[in-house]
Amino acid sequence: MPAMLELEPKVRAAIAKSRADYTEVRLEREWRTRVLFQKDRLENIEASTEVGGLVRCLVGGGWGIAVFNSLDELGKKVEEAYRVAKAVSPKISERSSLAPLDPVEDEVHARLARDFREIPLVKKKELVEHYNQIMLSVPKVVSTTTRYTDSFKEWLFANSEGTFIFEERPDITLVLAATAREGDNIQQAFESIGEAQGFELVEGLEEKAKEVADRAVALLSAKPVEGGQYTVILDQDLAGVFIHEAFGHLCEADFTYKNERMRELLQPGREFGVKELNIIEDGFLPGRRGNYRYDDEGVPRRRIYLIKNGVLQGLMHSRETAAKLGAEPTGNARAISYRFEPIVRMRNTYIDRGTASFEEMLRGIDHGIYAKSAFGGQTEFEQFTFSAAYAYEIEHGELGEMLRDVVLTGNVFETLKNIDMIGDDLQIRGGAGGCGKGGQSPLPVTDGAPHIRIQNVTIGGRARC
Repeated sequence: MPAMLELEPKVRAAIAKSRADYTEVRLEREWRTRVLFQKDRLENIEASTEVGGLVRCLVGGGWGIAVFNSLDELGKKVEEAYRVAKAVSPKISERSSLAPLDPVEDEVHARLARDFREIPLVKKKELVEHYNQIMLSVPKVVSTTTRYTDSFKEWLFANSEGTFIFEERPDITLVLAATAREGDNIQQAFESIGEAQGFELVEGLEEKAKEVADRAVALLSAKPVEGGQYTVILDQDLAGVFIHEAFGHLCEADFTYKNERMRELLQPGREFGVKELNIIEDGFLPGRRGNYRYDDEGVPRRRIYLIKNGVLQGLMHSRETAAKLGAEPTGNARAISYRFEPIVRMRNTYIDRGTASFEEMLRGIDHGIYAKSAFGGQTEFEQFTFSAAYAYEIEHGELGEMLRDVVLTGNVFETLKNIDMIGDDLQIRGGAGGCGKGGQSPLPVTDGAPHIRIQNVTIGGRARC
């Protein structure tokens, strides 16, 4: 396949021949490697390359889509997407349109300190095996999972409005997970990292691997939490996952405009927390996972406030939802690959820093919980349930014993109002997994927060006697 930028004349010519009201072409070429160890076995090692594209045509308010893997089919696929859109248009009840956008022409190239494409696959395998062996060497650790992935994508977008963008999109991840066992007691610990950086991100993590294994062993002797209501401090990781899952998804406009109750709840100008609470959806943070200059509709990404000074400001939009709700596109239309059409998705969602130190948060808590990292959870509209990976008691303003089985539940709107302190130690990071929505998973995202303190949090666990 020729270099992506060399395809510009061919792509522009195919779009120019389209009979649709609007036409866009998205092309991708991706190089990937993957190494997976489970316990003491190498389960998977691979390198692959994939090329493909998607055409979308809009005719009379109806969409037509065609996916392909050969550029020789580009002209034919433009016509195919047009014919589908034309056939669909008379049958749809809700017609689509796009918010206006100035055309963009740009090239964005990645700069990596250590380009992972230049690292031999055998060297990647040796590093992953090294971390895996460190975890396995810890007594009582009976199983491990160590997984490395990298991806380098060339992305090209063009539309009939004159936009033509080329962008390079790197991605690298590492998962370290350990399972410890003592009799029937089985506990797990993990760490995952992911960013749009080079191979340097995953080097020198021997101490991190040992820490994961030691934590799994420590959880064997941690005591289960007693259920009840507590003042809770969330660490940056858990607070970031909370704000992404419990609040961020509610602010994706393709969900909100279909749900009358959510539209009523999420009216701009409504108060949702203390004046110090600021929740930001940032369009582009260099080096962070899933961070690109443009979304998958060619919209420049920009920084928006979901909540500013405790007041709801607005929602995340694609061009289509912006047109439906009379808003401006925010650069939140994303797809996990060329096989999918873009939908409204998050990018970098975080609670902005406050002014409190961690020590100030601890003071005044006679009996509380310090919950760290997210082990899993679920949300249903404004109700949420999250499991902390581990936690510590807070007794008379001091950290105490390690706790396990800490499950936080509640209503996101009430919980936001119960935040009474926001830390000055903001951290934003990507994990090795990703966000799932509409059958598209995993989508690289980042989230973050400073430490936050919340009053009256319901914690599930063993009932008090």
